[in-house]
Amino acid sequence: MVNQINPTPPKTSFSPDNPSDRKSFGAGPGGKKKRSKTASEYKKSLQEKQTLKRLYGLSEKQFKRYVEESLDKMQKVENISEELIKALEKRLDNVIFRLGFALTRSHSRQLVNHSYFLVNGKPVNIPSYQVKKGDMIAVKETKKKKGAFKDLSEVLKKVEPHKWLELNKEKFEGKVLAEPSLAEVNPPVEISLIFEFYSR
Repeated sequence: MVNQINPTPPKTSFSPDNPSDRKSFGAGPGGKKKRSKTASEYKKSLQEKQTLKRLYGLSEKQFKRYVEESLDKMQKVENISEELIKALEKRLDNVIFRLGFALTRSHSRQLVNHSYFLVNGKPVNIPSYQVKKGDMIAVKETKKKKGAFKDLSEVLKKVEPHKWLELNKEKFEGKVLAEPSLAEVNPPVEISLIFEFYSR
């Protein structure tokens, strides 16, 4: 009797915006070539994840939470890649960086932690605070003469924030005009691989 062997189903590419693709990805049976390819794919996904995580200066726990929250919205939004970038961009520490009030996200996080800024007239010292359309962000009047802002007027002359933000260079104030877009942020990573990494 001839043994019947079921053909292996064709492998499909991962699409983070396809509801049917939210599943775990096993390596599956195979020889050395198969394992080598899987290892290579894993390494690439890991690199993309690390790149975006470091760009925003987040811990693994923090970054994973943003990814998982985006995945949870898969059937509710058109593009979960954009949802992830929106959540990362709307962090207060990132907005401070985008407005030019700090030269790095790390520095902006320190300033937020030390209550250098007001959101809608109230002090906020939580770097992960999510801004929303219409929010006004300003440097506290009592902090404007601090060493951190010694040359801010000159620095801001060269700053052109993203279109979803408005900057008043004289008053050291900013306003959230709209939602950030994936196209404008244009992160240097393949976000689908990041979702695949956490879906394994």
